[in-house]
Amino acid sequence: MTASVRWGILGTGRIAKAFANALKDTPDAVLAGVGSRTQESAQAFTQEFGGTAYGSYEALAQAADIDLIYVGTPHPMHFENVRMALEAGKGVLCEKAFTVNRAEAEQLVALARAKNLFLMEAMWSRYLPGLAEVRRIVESGEIGKAVQVIADLGFVAQAGPEHRLFNPALGGGALLDIGIYPLSIAVALLGPVESVVAQADIGATGVDEQTSFVLKHRGGGMSSCSCSLRAHLPSELTIAGDLGRVRMNTKFHHAQTVTVTRLDGVARTVATPYLGNGYVHEAIEAQRCWQAGLIESPGMTHDDTLALMGVMDEIRRQIGLKYAADALFNQ
Repeated sequence: MTASVRWGILGTGRIAKAFANALKDTPDAVLAGVGSRTQESAQAFTQEFGGTAYGSYEALAQAADIDLIYVGTPHPMHFENVRMALEAGKGVLCEKAFTVNRAEAEQLVALARAKNLFLMEAMWSRYLPGLAEVRRIVESGEIGKAVQVIADLGFVAQAGPEHRLFNPALGGGALLDIGIYPLSIAVALLGPVESVVAQADIGATGVDEQTSFVLKHRGGGMSSCSCSLRAHLPSELTIAGDLGRVRMNTKFHHAQTVTVTRLDGVARTVATPYLGNGYVHEAIEAQRCWQAGLIESPGMTHDDTLALMGVMDEIRRQIGLKYAADALFNQ
């Protein structure tokens, strides 16, 4: 094992570029290669960020000098991309949403476990200082027993029907792209979901443009979550107990401050800055786990990912949202 971790990035879109920038600020990280569907695209990427250009995803997966592969392609491509990387013996950090449905996720988790390879969902919010501070405050008992989470995330998407946000063939819709944030953090704070009730506005292309869902958590708490591609929502998260509340300020999924308000009127705001563009923290965790020989992260376990995908399957069932991958798994 080398001192540095040699990363490969699969995909050359906006999120792949954000992760490449994060690697510049990640200790012991080296961008060793980039894979694209064309050599030209890969070369353009490496001219900006470095590494070796590979003109196919397969070539990147087979490269001998790659330790971990970050998958940053559209949601429906994750299943085949991650499977290919695992079959090639590589550890994988896969962008959220992990897959289109739980059935796909189950197969990938089973493969990683069978091959004893590291696999983690790139839910960057799970590793940011903001969430760590909220957890610390909740666990201290300062706001009492935490039993309610309210979270929303939304913006007005200025894009045409062919764009990945609205294109069903690319896994479009608010839920998979941004609804996963309030869902994942609500579960991180209140525990597993016992039941869910959802409503949505389905747009002209057949995907959800706004979705709201109420979760009942196994420990007795409840959360109310919304996501939208039509409205600029506050994009904050509040967790409340019988003695006060904590708010993760705009935008909560990468909050740089959290505000505590106690029942006695005392309030304070805590700075929670993060490294680089925020993706650094998930890269650090992936490297730590891989170097330790772990196949999953304690902060985002395989079971966590499977459970979240299952909840999103149920939300989609309730709002009538289906993707091509669902038919492949008889859903």
